[in-house]
Amino acid sequence: MAHPHVWVAVRSEVVFGDDGKIIGVRHAWEFDEMYSAFATQGLGKNGAPPTKEELAPLAKTNIESLAEFDYFTFAKQNNEKPAFKPPQDVTLEVNERKSVVMRFFLPLQTPASAKKPFSFQVYDPTYFVSFGLEKKEPVTMSRAPAGCSLSLVEPSPLVAADNQKLSEAFFQNMSPGADFGIKLATRAIVACP
Repeated sequence: MAHPHVWVAVRSEVVFGDDGKIIGVRHAWEFDEMYSAFATQGLGKNGAPPTKEELAPLAKTNIESLAEFDYFTFAKQNNEKPAFKPPQDVTLEVNERKSVVMRFFLPLQTPASAKKPFSFQVYDPTYFVSFGLEKKEPVTMSRAPAGCSLSLVEPSPLVAADNQKLSEAFFQNMSPGADFGIKLATRAIVACP
């Protein structure tokens, strides 16, 4: 009866190009048991989980619908918000726990130098979907130049007044542009010498 309605465990990789600039973020999102069962209902053969090929139409629908939400990925650098191009290499699969996992690469419109801190967060502003980082190696770097570092900044706990507001009515009455999800999002920060 209340938000969130879907839970996603996030694993992300900050990808660097040959020139040492950040070219994008590769995501692997593992969906909760209930969403996974719903999404795969009627798919698969003889009790086997559905294949990537069977899930391809759903992957296409999911990624197209995420465009209006900026793929729930929000970057910052120099007080600006770098834009992302449409996702590449989008796949859905069912893992050994029977959870649906969506993988995709989100390229930056313009590669970013990490000589100034680059950060990103994964969250749903409306908190319909709860995104939480995986416990083990939630964010990594690929092809990072020597000396680059990655840190995670956890959000502050909600104050009691915010916790008391978390009813379905609260979320239904939220004004357009409200950004509740950011209060619960971990920030990944990359910096290079």
